[in-house]
Amino acid sequence: MPNPRIKNEEQYAALREKGYSKEKSARIANTPDSGKRGGKASPYEEWTKDGLYGQAKKVGIEGRSKMDKKALIHALRNN
Repeated sequence: MPNPRIKNEEQYAALREKGYSKEKSARIANTPDSGKRGGKASPYEEWTKDGLYGQAKKVGIEGRSKMDKKALIHALRNN
């Protein structure tokens, strides 16, 4: 039975098979446009702190309000 909290079940299952945790797989599978490819986004270093904060909020990174720009970049890349 599909989990109603997972928006992209196929992607979730593929991530779990790769060894990602349930939490990280769900976070990625529930991110809007997560399955789309593009490569048009600028590197995080070129983003504003507000932009990084918004992205961190979108993917569910906790403690983001206390992070500086460098910490937000690290968290986005490693979560």
